[in-house]
Amino acid sequence: METIRPFLGYLRRFVNLTDDEFNKCLLPVIKVRRFRKKELLTKEGEVENNFNFIAKGLVRKYYKSHKSEINTQISTEGHIILSQESFHSRQPSEYYIETIEPSTVVSIRYDDLEEVYRKSKKMEHLGRLIITHTMVIKDRWQMQMVKMTPRERFLHFVERNPELLQRVPQKFLATYLNIKPETFSRFKHLLRTHSKKDAA
Repeated sequence: METIRPFLGYLRRFVNLTDDEFNKCLLPVIKVRRFRKKELLTKEGEVENNFNFIAKGLVRKYYKSHKSEINTQISTEGHIILSQESFHSRQPSEYYIETIEPSTVVSIRYDDLEEVYRKSKKMEHLGRLIITHTMVIKDRWQMQMVKMTPRERFLHFVERNPELLQRVPQKFLATYLNIKPETFSRFKHLLRTHSKKDAA
């Protein structure tokens, strides 16, 4: 239950959910899944069947373009990650979802979630709020990618996620922020230089 507790906390950000409601409606359909480093949760060409909450670890979502891997999401503990279009449309995923670190995810299968929605209006409402929330985050991110310069994107990301510079390989962050690897390296160097000046 300790692994699942953060997921309950996440859900309570959207609705007032009692322990009894959670235990009755959601706990029976929840699966705790553990993955090693660099293990796939979802493959391109498969239909996404799991709604995933990251209880522990670090996970990325990417697609392949020629020989490159383009990261579109890098998420840590307390976040949702899945191939959303595939999950909702029931069409094959265009994305891979892979762990960067050993990870534990709390998952609910599509069919089970639909049954939960069918039985409870409150759960259906909760699901809609979460989907809306993730769509807003995605739109906000896409707008930043359009409006911000590469340097602004880098600084904005570092200010909000300083620990990810240590946890995530640089090549993943560079494609995620749509910054050329050599430019990303230069930004990191400038960041270290500024930190040394501030310390002095």
